[in-house]
Amino acid sequence: MFELVKAGGWMMLPILLCSVVGTAIVAERFWALRRSRVVPPNLLAQVWRWLQDNSLTSDKLRELRANSPLGDVMAAGLANSRHGREIMKESIEEAGSRIIHELERYLNALGTIAAMAPLMGLLGTVFGMIEIFSGFMSDGMANAPVLAGGISKALLTTAAGLLVAIPAVFFHRFLLRRVDELVVSMEQESVKLVEMVMGDREVDFAAAEDTKA
Repeated sequence: MFELVKAGGWMMLPILLCSVVGTAIVAERFWALRRSRVVPPNLLAQVWRWLQDNSLTSDKLRELRANSPLGDVMAAGLANSRHGREIMKESIEEAGSRIIHELERYLNALGTIAAMAPLMGLLGTVFGMIEIFSGFMSDGMANAPVLAGGISKALLTTAAGLLVAIPAVFFHRFLLRRVDELVVSMEQESVKLVEMVMGDREVDFAAAEDTKA
């Protein structure tokens, strides 16, 4: 690995840095965007049970808010439910906007890495080619084997840039898709919560009992 970096020149260093940062972002987002963490199963049934038992206190709201992103959105709506449907929905939407921003954290940086890595690789190749041909011009002679070897080394940065960019593009789009799916799930659960609190929806008591058990 060190020999490849050394052969590719100084432009290999920022490309390698992009690789490390991109890997760290992907690992962190995979951990943070787990469905069980963002949209815990049966959370809505649990909240409804609290409402039915008249046990939804400020402590329970804090617990709900700290439980998960979905719990944070629900807590915002429940805290303002006494002001009517529209205020409750607005509170949920405001909290949802903040949560979406948190779910998309670092994804712009990953997209930037995906766009910049091949350009840095190409720039490294251009610098390498300039250095090679400048050397031949100063010597006043051209040696085909040496020229071929120099071009091969210069192309290392392009290959390295592509090796970083291709996975970055894939995971960037994959993680954006996961965020979209999680947002849709949170929206559906939030709509159910509003309808339940306002008396427009029947509750799945079987799910609530399963949660209680």
